[in-house]
Amino acid sequence: MLSFSRALKAKAPIARQASAALAMPSRLANTRLYSSHKEINFGIEGRAKLLKGVEVLAKAVAVTLGPKGRHVLIAQPYGTPKITKDGVTVAKSITLEDPFENLGAKLIQDVANKTNETAGDGTTTATVLTRAIFAEGVKNVAAGCNPMDLRKGVQMAVDAVVEFLRENKREITTTQEIAQVGTISANGDKAIGNLLAQAMEKVGKEGVITVKDGKTTEDELEITEGMRFDRGYISPYFVTDTKTQKVEFEKPLILLSEKKISILQDILPALEAAATQRRPLLIIAEDIDGEALAATILNKLRGQLQVAAVKAPGFGDNRKSILGDLATLTGGVVFSDELDVKLERLTPELLGTIGSISITKEDTILNGTGAGSNEAIAQRCEQLRSLIADPSTSDYEREKLEERLARLSSGVAIIRVGGQSEVEVGEKKDRIVDALNATKCAVDSGVLPGGGTALLKSLKVLDNLKGENFDQQLGINIIRSAIQVPSKTIVSNAGGEGAVVIAKVVESENFNYGYDASNGEYGDMFARGVLDPFKVVVTGLKDAAGAGRVIAQILVMGSQIVGKAFMEAYRQAAANAAKNGGQHAAKNGSGGSKAAAADAVTRKTGMSVDEAMNILNITKEADLAKIVKNYQHLLKVNDKAVGGSFYLQSKVVRAKERLEMEWAAEGNPIKIEPEAPAAPAEAAGASTEGSKSSSSQPPSGDKQA
Repeated sequence: MLSFSRALKAKAPIARQASAALAMPSRLANTRLYSSHKEINFGIEGRAKLLKGVEVLAKAVAVTLGPKGRHVLIAQPYGTPKITKDGVTVAKSITLEDPFENLGAKLIQDVANKTNETAGDGTTTATVLTRAIFAEGVKNVAAGCNPMDLRKGVQMAVDAVVEFLRENKREITTTQEIAQVGTISANGDKAIGNLLAQAMEKVGKEGVITVKDGKTTEDELEITEGMRFDRGYISPYFVTDTKTQKVEFEKPLILLSEKKISILQDILPALEAAATQRRPLLIIAEDIDGEALAATILNKLRGQLQVAAVKAPGFGDNRKSILGDLATLTGGVVFSDELDVKLERLTPELLGTIGSISITKEDTILNGTGAGSNEAIAQRCEQLRSLIADPSTSDYEREKLEERLARLSSGVAIIRVGGQSEVEVGEKKDRIVDALNATKCAVDSGVLPGGGTALLKSLKVLDNLKGENFDQQLGINIIRSAIQVPSKTIVSNAGGEGAVVIAKVVESENFNYGYDASNGEYGDMFARGVLDPFKVVVTGLKDAAGAGRVIAQILVMGSQIVGKAFMEAYRQAAANAAKNGGQHAAKNGSGGSKAAAADAVTRKTGMSVDEAMNILNITKEADLAKIVKNYQHLLKVNDKAVGGSFYLQSKVVRAKERLEMEWAAEGNPIKIEPEAPAAPAEAAGASTEGSKSSSSQPPSGDKQA
């Protein structure tokens, strides 16, 4: 019976027939240890490919940074190609052929996506920061730096920079300042900046601004004052203006119902109330059909009553909440069986009202003042604000709450993007969306001098920041170097010399003094209107520093090389034994077998056994059992790591099982077993532990090789 531990030590070759060895495919050495659809790469080669993927993606994204950044042309699977300067759009479009390089690219994509979700802009800045931090971090870890201390140093520096920026940010209140932020984020397009400022002025801080494709060559701004929701009339027979295909009522009565209405008796009291008061009737319910719908249409066609019906917006609990908002605004009551407010008990006092309504086949707009009290509306808005501020509220729920708050307290603005072609509209729409997100962040969190100036001014804070040890100081220096990269990239894209510009900007004591890359001039960035939202800058820096968590994983990846080295040594020993026709290790010389295995490890993994031992701090070359034990400990410690060691462990187990099955199929059943009891205690214990943690025990009746 073969000892797995002995095989790993390359001291006990497997006794096999020479004919069986000839039948063993030569590709076993390269591919049989891992499944065909996966590739695992470690050591120097792995780190190089990882960094190459990071560099490729970051370089493609970096060219878009700044007022003179370039556009990127992206081929689409169908339709016209896409032209954009949006960093996250460029990042998402890149997939590298090499799987390990693609892994590095995905690290950058994750940072860009996270920044985009949090701040809505600043993805290009976050990308170039991540590349700088990641590249320097990997170099330092490869040189022997403690990754945890390095991470602490990075975090110390980030915290110091963020606090410095928070102390020096400036709040914006004027329409002109909002337009300046929008202009910068829209790549210097003043028309877009002014359009956004106008929209924000109309609907307020809490208003909803949406961006849609237009149908003309010009950009258009559509402002809706009042409540608007995306549900149109149920039947075109309700239309009152055949030219515009709209339903328009003045001071209508409004019936709100949570349930579906099908029976005439359910709406008869409402129809009678509207007829008595000679006022139009709007029915908003989950749905309306059957004789109830027929009765409303018949009354409309006969001219006996102006009536229309629309479906309630939203779904589930969100629908109930929106109906509650409508009731608060109109002064009506939501008819619900759950609350025992039933339609058959309807009285005119339970119906709501509003100044006017306009209904198309796509949406409904309630304009003017409703019958709801201002106090009730204010209370409802405050309730929504508290829910939005609740940390436990999900992003999806928060988005819906913000929409509801905007409908109640402000208005709705729609920017329709015009252009000569679909490509032009798509490119402009990306810039408008980025600019919109930036202006919202600026209003919420304040602004900083733009063009990377704020980060450059933060360098002086790091001068006085000291780590607890040398490795932590290296982490601080990584951030010191990284926060200069956005300015360098902006200047480089504008055709300037980054080092010269940075030296002059840092030399000035004026926090607002920076370099305007759009015209190549120095000056006060606030006076020039070159502003960056505080939230965008800080989010990009924090997300990029989050790559430090990936840097901390580099040691784990390095430790995994040990597991790969064991399997390579085992494979080499097995192959050598087979080729030698089953001769005993002692006869061949264990030293030569060990050297051959070590060479195989170095050749296949890019890292020598000595390097692997250094990673785990193992000094005795012969103490492989201790390496096994430490490696198993790593597996347990890092089980939650992304792409962590348990994945590799499962691959090792499968590799063993595959070899056993292949040999069994060839008529030579061999089991990879734990060390025999006669082995040293430590080695035996470690090997047994490894076997139990990774594979089941074979039957005791298996034959020895």
